Amino acid sequence: MTSRAATFVGFAAILMWSLLALLTAASGRMPPFQLAAMTFAVGGLIGAGTWMVRKGAASALRQPPAVWALGIFGLFGYHALYFMALRLAPPAESGLINYLWPLLIVLFSSFLPGEGLRAHHLVGAALGLAGTIVLIAGRAQLGFVAEFIPGYAAAFVAAFVWAIYSVLSRRFASVPTDAVAGFCIVTAMLATICHLLFETTIWPSLAGEWLAVLGLGLGPVGAAFYVWDIGMKRGDIRVLGAASYAAPVLSTCFLVLAGYAEATMSLVVAALLIAGGGLIAAKDMQRKRR
Repeated sequence: MTSRAATFVGFAAILMWSLLALLTAASGRMPPFQLAAMTFAVGGLIGAGTWMVRKGAASALRQPPAVWALGIFGLFGYHALYFMALRLAPPAESGLINYLWPLLIVLFSSFLPGEGLRAHHLVGAALGLAGTIVLIAGRAQLGFVAEFIPGYAAAFVAAFVWAIYSVLSRRFASVPTDAVAGFCIVTAMLATICHLLFETTIWPSLAGEWLAVLGLGLGPVGAAFYVWDIGMKRGDIRVLGAASYAAPVLSTCFLVLAGYAEATMSLVVAALLIAGGGLIAAKDMQRKRR
């Protein structure tokens, strides 16, 4: 597969992730570890199901401990924090804070062999930070309360976890994407253990909530991981990092249309600042494509 083709495959993950906040909000009041366990079980079964039709695909599970550590760190660590953020704070604000990860991918990718950190990377980072400040300040005008701080913090840390996982995946480019199914299954198991230890089970009470859980497992917490793995390992990581800034804008629009968020000016300004920061940070990448 060419780099260009792998990059386009990675775009599919970005489209699916733009529905992550909406589907999570629509899934009801399930605690975060329970939601992670259920959706990752679906996502893992997607990959494991393909092993039956492709001889030898399951052998991808035989990987060094470092590969497993990175996969579980990325999938389990990120989603535990992300689902927690959406449960502890408003989904639109949490989602936009979390969407600092595309900017972080662009910044972190500059440390890969043959790359470097330049002034426009720092300008892009500053705009992303400004967008986060505007977002929280705007929430304060609407009645910001201290109880949302843990949710915002979880969203912020989750952004770093996902960016680190994505960029370091490039260092394991020889690892087959089939291994992602194993990461999903282990993540589902760990989430189940955490749920039983720390949470009270709350099952979806409506058909729409069950459909949202299934949709999460099939798309944003399922197929998206496989196509993203291909994009990160074989595609243009900076193109994907910059293109990922379409996701927070789309995500916020979906939340507003579904009635989970208000179309406030602070949301619009924050989205523009964060998206603009990502595009500026990827300035040299855009030149390479011309």
